[in-house]
Amino acid sequence: MKLLLLLALVGLAQGLETRVPLRKMKSLRQRLREQGLLESYLEQHPYNLAAKYFPGIAVEPLENYMDDEYFGTISIGTPPQEFTVVFDTGSSNLWVPSVFCSSPACRNHNRFNPAESSTFLSTNDTLFITYGTGSMSGVLGYDTVNVAGINVRNQIFGLAETEPGDFFYYTPFDGILGLAFPSIASSGATPVFDNMMMENLVDRNLFSVYLSRDGEGGSFVLFGAIDPYYTTRGISWIPLSAETYWQISMESVSISGTPVACSSGCQAIVDTGTTLLAIPIRALRTLMMHLGVSSSGEISCEAIRNLPSLIFHINGKKFPVPPRAYVLRSNGYCSLGLQGMDVPTEEGELWILGDVFIREYYVIFDRANNKVGLSRL
Repeated sequence: MKLLLLLALVGLAQGLETRVPLRKMKSLRQRLREQGLLESYLEQHPYNLAAKYFPGIAVEPLENYMDDEYFGTISIGTPPQEFTVVFDTGSSNLWVPSVFCSSPACRNHNRFNPAESSTFLSTNDTLFITYGTGSMSGVLGYDTVNVAGINVRNQIFGLAETEPGDFFYYTPFDGILGLAFPSIASSGATPVFDNMMMENLVDRNLFSVYLSRDGEGGSFVLFGAIDPYYTTRGISWIPLSAETYWQISMESVSISGTPVACSSGCQAIVDTGTTLLAIPIRALRTLMMHLGVSSSGEISCEAIRNLPSLIFHINGKKFPVPPRAYVLRSNGYCSLGLQGMDVPTEEGELWILGDVFIREYYVIFDRANNKVGLSRL
């Protein structure tokens, strides 16, 4: 059974540590399969993961939400109204459903009611965010946002008024809290972590992420600090190649000492909001050929022990991802946690290092120095 979001968030403005209680839920894929709805749902909801990364389009990384999902709870308003959100390093906006939304996807999720918050301030500004499988639209407002004891006052956020189709109807989360850079925020909204930094609510201008494997507990996002327990093997610091997403340069990807992809260099985005490794289609075919896996991506669970590690060469160092990490298990089924996508960039092909990669490393997102730190677990 896959672990959904476990997030422990720490507010360190006064040296105090606060952690969100962890919880575990079935993934959407598991629930749809149990109800006999999986195949028909996938047929009715084609998607384009690459749409998220095209310039000029603000989109959220929800395309791979069906296998592994990590969620945490925040509150908005006075008195607080609670919401389950995806903490997403691949986007920059905060939004939740509102009572103004009558879409089916809103009616079965928590909805923010501004009339019940004494600290809410309305605006006439609108928000529209496009997804690979749909969209949301709404208005922007200001209110107090509480993230594990850190009160961010006058935080701008989106109140969804429409969520067309049934895509969001099935998702177990209410909204999104983006942790990427202001440069990609829709409608110019200031991200939550930027306000935390500007208001000196965190000791250091960084946050770190630990995602546990399989059914283990303990995953968290830590704001303003690095937990030394997870860095005993040292930290490899990688400079950002763009201050938009958490984007870095990668030299190559190899198997058993042989470069098999990204041989001329490529770009990679470290994205907590994408569950899989999303890679160029051509590279995916090459990897599957070297791994001896069929085009469907399904594999015998017994064959995992014979598969090699994928080695990512980044900033002159090797970062392995073993088969137990890139092969996903669900209800007796095994399949590669890889997905093809093509996103043309000026710097070359683009890879998305999602949760399949992140689970192998304690990841530090350093805004003060515009670097990503990786510490092998």
